Amino acid sequence: MFWSWPIGPAVILVAVQISIGEKSCVLWSSAGLEVLRGSTFEVYCTFNCKNKLYIYSGSPPQKQSHRVFNDTTIYLKIEHLTSSRTFSCKCEEKPELDPCGQDISTGYPPDRPKDIFCDYEIQNLESGVINCSWNGGRNTFLRNHFELGVRTVSGNGTEGLLLLNVSRKESKRLSVNFNMSRSVDRISVWVRAHNSLGSAVSAVVNYTLSDRAKPSALSLGQPDCSSRECRLKVEQPLNVSYLEIQYRADHQQWTSNPDSVRRWSSSTSSQARSIGSLEPHRLYHFRARSKFRSGLWSSWSSNVSGWTQEEAPARALDVWVVCGPDSKSMMVLWKEPNVSISRGKITQYTVRVSSPSLNIITNVSADSRNYSVPLCSHYEVTMWAHNSKGMSPPATMTSLYTEAKPLRDVRATVNSDSVTISWRKPKLAPAMYVVELYPEDFLLNELQWVRLNKSETTAVLSGIKPYECYEGAVYVFYNKSFVGKTRSNRVAALESKPKSSPSFEAKNKGNKVIITWKMLPRAFRMGCITQYTIYVESSTGDHMNYSVGASETTFEIKNLSPAIYTLWMTASTAKGEGPKSQKGKFPIKQDDHPSLLLECVVAVLMVLLLLCLCQSAVVKHRFWELFRCLMLDVVPDPANSKWAKECIKEKQGRLSIQLLSSGSTSTDKEEDVNMVDVEELFKQTIDTPLPTGDSTQLISRSPDVDLNTLMYPALTTYIKSLSHDSDTNTTVDYISSDGPESMEEREDEDVFGGMSFLPSHGIFFTEMLQFDGKLTLDAVKIDCSDMQIT
Repeated sequence: MFWSWPIGPAVILVAVQISIGEKSCVLWSSAGLEVLRGSTFEVYCTFNCKNKLYIYSGSPPQKQSHRVFNDTTIYLKIEHLTSSRTFSCKCEEKPELDPCGQDISTGYPPDRPKDIFCDYEIQNLESGVINCSWNGGRNTFLRNHFELGVRTVSGNGTEGLLLLNVSRKESKRLSVNFNMSRSVDRISVWVRAHNSLGSAVSAVVNYTLSDRAKPSALSLGQPDCSSRECRLKVEQPLNVSYLEIQYRADHQQWTSNPDSVRRWSSSTSSQARSIGSLEPHRLYHFRARSKFRSGLWSSWSSNVSGWTQEEAPARALDVWVVCGPDSKSMMVLWKEPNVSISRGKITQYTVRVSSPSLNIITNVSADSRNYSVPLCSHYEVTMWAHNSKGMSPPATMTSLYTEAKPLRDVRATVNSDSVTISWRKPKLAPAMYVVELYPEDFLLNELQWVRLNKSETTAVLSGIKPYECYEGAVYVFYNKSFVGKTRSNRVAALESKPKSSPSFEAKNKGNKVIITWKMLPRAFRMGCITQYTIYVESSTGDHMNYSVGASETTFEIKNLSPAIYTLWMTASTAKGEGPKSQKGKFPIKQDDHPSLLLECVVAVLMVLLLLCLCQSAVVKHRFWELFRCLMLDVVPDPANSKWAKECIKEKQGRLSIQLLSSGSTSTDKEEDVNMVDVEELFKQTIDTPLPTGDSTQLISRSPDVDLNTLMYPALTTYIKSLSHDSDTNTTVDYISSDGPESMEEREDEDVFGGMSFLPSHGIFFTEMLQFDGKLTLDAVKIDCSDMQIT
């Protein structure tokens, strides 16, 4: 009896479908097509065939293990179904017939509606629109039906009933609108919800419409603005009591103008209102709403927008001057002023670069943010910004400063997309700080800076790139030109091992090798390079490695033994060591030349040997004979001798020199002539006494004898006849070097006026020289260093 009710209609339905040739079966559920989530039930299929009967479920369909109810009916037990599922049945004995199927949905009965809220918008003097909304509760996953009931009570006591239907699958905030006459004073509202699994009714909510009444939305005209104020035209046909106007600039919060919340004048439906305290060159948005004496505020009007007019820029630009890494250029950088400073659209910038010998004024386009100066010198930079109403106050910076004491404890820390630089406040009160942040290659186009007041000790700079190494610097300004600079440590937002290795070049010189390399490209560093490692392996099996600082690009390895060496390099970050570079080989050959130490020892021994040999007189003599061609003759001045000075004092002494040739004699006689024989001594080391007389002296010879005389003993001119009879005063002069030939030509002239001698090594005199006349020793320059008077 239990199964007779569902099977009977199914058999009849199957017979009908078979007769029209549509399907081979009928599918139904013991719990219906919409069931409570987590339910257990059975799905049945009745066929018009008896063999090869199957039930499918899921997507894509899969055969299920069914049970047999009778020859034409099979069923499948479903336990704890929590989601909607599709079931189908098929008779494979008759494939020409279509299978049958059904979707079985799961869900919940509706919750009790709550949070009912109604307002009454007055549109004209006769009627208005009531909007009621409520919360339908949790999601039932089924289609829900809601019925809004409204009972009305007019001023004369008349009642009415209004039922409104809403059908929604969602159960979120629902609402419905309906018209209501202004003669109704009170309403009562409730909501009934139902679906295939159940139903629920909310509580009744009562309203007095005068407390829920609100005017319809206002209409605003286009604003008319100056630089600080906008005027709006407001239209409201109803007799409202209050008006509120709000405004905001782009991306800001709405602000109510205190002067705009005021009573509405009932004499007119259109009024003009002014909104003040605005900023120049801003796009402002305006909206308004109104209210009766009681009830609710109206909905906000549609927004209207308008620009305030421009004013000249309010403040100086934020300017910074940076010299390039090579100090061959200077970059003037500035930030685009925000709208509160620019007070209008910037049309151009003016840059003046001046020094005692230079004054350049340039106009730069509004899109530019830097200006390059060819040389980084002691320039003063002044900048102005222009808009349609004027230009800003000047901003002045200088490129060179007097170095001041730097800050202490400057440290950089990194977050995911920003760098925080902090420092210790100096003892001397500063005027301001400027903080820089830039990639470690010091690219001016990526430099960031921020200007801070003297009370700050922390700066946050954002917009950094991952896997990029940054370095910062803090400038402390004590006055306009007294500045201290301190660099921070390097940081990177994200790091990993380097992707590549440095390319290097190795040059060997003797027993050492000089290695040079270039920094890795920025894309391959993957953070801050902490060190480079050089690996060296010799053909003899020795292994060496050297760690080099990240800022170095050259390294020298000394005292390498002769062998063939293999070299490679790596770069490292805080996350580890990168890949190896390509290996390079270089030989260190055996040094065939004496070592420097051996050369120094040989040189010292030779010098000592020469010093020892020079102590021997014979060696000295041989040495001077060997190198006499390099020596200059030294002929002392006889006038400076002691003998000559005594002769001058005594005013006595006559020297007569006659030229005696082999075939001639002199007829002139000199009175009181004493002949003195002078002979050459090659070397004299003792004092030799001379015979006593008027013309005798003691000549002392010492080892310091004139070297020229020793070197040229055969070329010395000797004077054989000396006279001391001259009592004439003569002027001290030197004997000329015209020689005998000149004397013969001048035999008719004064002997003393034309007489001269060549240097002692110039002419050989083989005979006695004798001249007529008298010659004092004061007028003669004679080389007497190697003569001895006997």
